[in-house]
Order: sequence, then structure tokens, then C-alpha cells
Amino acid sequence: MPPHAVSDNILKPDAKTADLWRELAPQHWPIPLTALPNGTALVGGAVRDALLGRLNKKPDLDLVVPNGALALSQSLAGTLGGSSVVLDEQRDIARLVINGWTIDLARCDGESIDDDLWRRDFRLNAIALPLRPAGALIDPTGGQEDLERGQLVAVSERNLTDDPLRLLRGLRLLAEIPLDLDQQTAVWIKTHRTRLTDVAPERILNELQRLVTADHFDNVWSVLLELELLKPWNNLEGNTELHRSPPRLSETFGMTDDERALALPLARWIHLSSDSGLEQLRASRQLQRRCRRLRHWIQLVSGQQDRLTEVQRVQLHLELEEDLPALILHLPQEIGRTWLTRWRNPSDPLFHPTSPVDGSMLQNALGLSPGPVLGRLLHHLRHERAFGRVNGHASAITEAKRWFSLQSDLL
Repeated sequence: MPPHAVSDNILKPDAKTADLWRELAPQHWPIPLTALPNGTALVGGAVRDALLGRLNKKPDLDLVVPNGALALSQSLAGTLGGSSVVLDEQRDIARLVINGWTIDLARCDGESIDDDLWRRDFRLNAIALPLRPAGALIDPTGGQEDLERGQLVAVSERNLTDDPLRLLRGLRLLAEIPLDLDQQTAVWIKTHRTRLTDVAPERILNELQRLVTADHFDNVWSVLLELELLKPWNNLEGNTELHRSPPRLSETFGMTDDERALALPLARWIHLSSDSGLEQLRASRQLQRRCRRLRHWIQLVSGQQDRLTEVQRVQLHLELEEDLPALILHLPQEIGRTWLTRWRNPSDPLFHPTSPVDGSMLQNALGLSPGPVLGRLLHHLRHERAFGRVNGHASAITEAKRWFSLQSDLL
């Protein structure tokens, strides 16, 4: 059995279809099955995850209907509430969002559900469960066998190139489910990797956002490098630190789940994409800024964290305060653990720099007006407190008066 085989959790071949229905629990769906037309089938990820026993409470549902998917989505939205969005008018695909559920409805692509399944991306996604009327699983490509063997196998080379985003989706699936990539599928992905640049940046970004938060990201990093799938967006030449593998889940210095959820995705982003790549992918300005700052400080701190000036140390913690765990993941273990302990203390004056007095107190004590001088003074006091040279209000006011007396040239 392959090292990533997942058959321990999969329903056995002779299991009754009722077992799958119990796993899917359609009685809890926001749409009653009686509201769906005859010929409706559930396909894709929900069927796959139900077979694996990894279905979440509100799984995304992909429903194939004989025809009229757009009209059905609009009708259901009007009857049951929620909102209907047209995803592809020409292909008759719509999305219904209702009560926290996302339900995609699509017209059957072909003369039959078998035709539709043969046109899908990977065999483990090409399994259907008839809902109206209820029926046994339909699995013409052998997706259940792939799940038992723990393999990700493309239905065909042409199916991958019909929508090049599928090239990246395969790697994302490997990061979400512990699977091995079929050798022929890997050849197809690498052969057509340049086609990914034909895909809308927003769609690529969405896949990458899911990739960096996936539980098994560590398993897919070497595959990403080997297949060169993200080469157009991760030009990191000259940055030897970032050519290394991203921090691994097992190397997180004892971080809590919440801390890892904060640190790992950002730490992975800077290895996946360069600053210019994030811009090309139309990432949010906030994500671009966070990655740019983290990348800058990793380069500056790497191997010389003890050589940073006081000004640099304060600036580091001001810029990375909430994102510091992502930097910590790139530090030597002993230093990383020390930094993490200090970062966890919200009162640490260096790791969470704040002025011991606020602007209004300084205005009253020194007769200052709001403006750049007051801003510089607050920054100075924040710096002095970070290194223990001022503590309470009294020492801060004394230092403020001393500093202010030396600033006559600024007034």
C-alpha cells in the first residue's frame, strides 16, 4: 500500500449506500431533496470526503441537474432564502448561498451523468451519488479505487488542460488529503505548467489561499518545486534564505493551534510567491504589505539577530507585532522559543512597544499641540521604554522634558 493510502477511513466496497447517506445527512441540508428535480446527483468533493469520513458540518455541495440550473438556483433562493449567483451563464452553472452553506448547481455536462463524470478533473472527484431518485454510487473512472490506494489520478490529460487551474487544484488536493501523485498525472502537470498563466489571477490566488492553510502542506512543497508550477510568481533570485523549504508543521516551537494558524500561512506565502508575484495575482494590499515586511525582516535578521541596532529592534516589533510568529519560525530553535515566550507576554515593552504615557498627557505636561513633534516624542518614549530606560509616568515625563529641551531646532 502506498505511504499515503487512506483506505483505513474509506467505506468498504460492499458497504450499503445507506452508510454514505448517513455520513452526508441530507436531512440537515438547507434544501429539501423534494425541491430538486428528478435526475439530480451529488458529485465531487462532498462525495469524496464522505467516503473518506472527513466531511465537515457544512460541506460545499456540488449538484448536477438535467438542465435549468440557473433557474433552479434563483427559484430556491426565492423560496428558501439566501442568494443566487451566476457562475457561468453559458454553461448553466449557479451558486446558492444559504444559511452558511454553499451549493453549486450545474447542468449535466453531456448526455448522461457518466459523460459528465468523464469530463472532470481527477478520478476521486468523478464519483456521483444519485439523489432523485436515490441510487447507488456511480464511479465510471475508478475514483473509489484511487481513494483506497491513496492516489491522485487525473481523468485524462485533456481534462487538465480544458481548465488549466486544475493543474494547481491537484496540488492543493494533495495538501488537503494525504495522497500520492500518480506519476503520469505529474508528467501531464509539468508538461502543461505554463498554461496556468492563462488562468485569471483571482482564481489562482483562491487556490493558493487554500493551499497555505492546508493540513498537509508539508507533503506537497517538494512536488511544487519539482513541477515548477508556481515559477512565474515566485522569482526569489538572490534570496537564499527564502529558497529553503517553508517552516514545517512539526517545527513550530510548541506554538498553540491558534498561533500556528496565524504564523504558518504567512510563512508559507513568502516561499510560494515573490512580492511581484503577489501583485500579479492581485493579492490584497494587506497581504502584500505583510509579506513584504516579513520578507524584509527575515533577510535582515537571518544569522544576525543579535546585531540589530536598538532602532531596528523596535521597528521590527512595531511592523511585525501580530505577525512576529511567522518570523520566529525562521529563527534557530533556542532563539525562536525565547522570542515566542516574550511575544506571548503582552506587557513585554520590546515585543509590544508602547509609550508609557499618551499624547494628551504629554500635551498637558509640556504644553504641546498635536503634530509631528508630539509624534516623534511618543516614538522616542516608546523606544526608551522598550530598553528599560523609562518605566512609569514620572520617569517618562522627566525624559520627555529632557528630550523636548533638545528639540528647539524643530519648533
